[in-house]
Amino acid sequence: MKLFTKSIHEQLLRNGQLRLERQEQGLDEPDLLPVVKLFTPDAACTWLLSELDPDCPDIAFGLCDLGMGCPELGSVSVSELEAVRGRFGLPVERDLHFTADKTLCAYADEARAAGHIKA
Repeated sequence: MKLFTKSIHEQLLRNGQLRLERQEQGLDEPDLLPVVKLFTPDAACTWLLSELDPDCPDIAFGLCDLGMGCPELGSVSVSELEAVRGRFGLPVERDLHFTADKTLCAYADEARAAGHIKA
């Protein structure tokens, strides 16, 4: 399965462009809704991604949880996610049923309190 559909990829890029434009204008950065949830079916890793860097679309930004009890906001390489395999050799998958119901920062606050992403 591809990690991103065409529409997901386009939305991630639009969000990245929005963040870049707001930074260039000296405005507050937007608190975006996650566009996609990725996970390892045979490990405890989860990513809620909200954007791609328009200058380097291999770099995504979002909430990253590597299953060690300390989820954090940060950047991740999409090509590295595509190469990740869990304990039984399964690749990262896209959650086909995920729909964001809060902003990325709200998910991050909840995840920090729980020690893992709850989405």
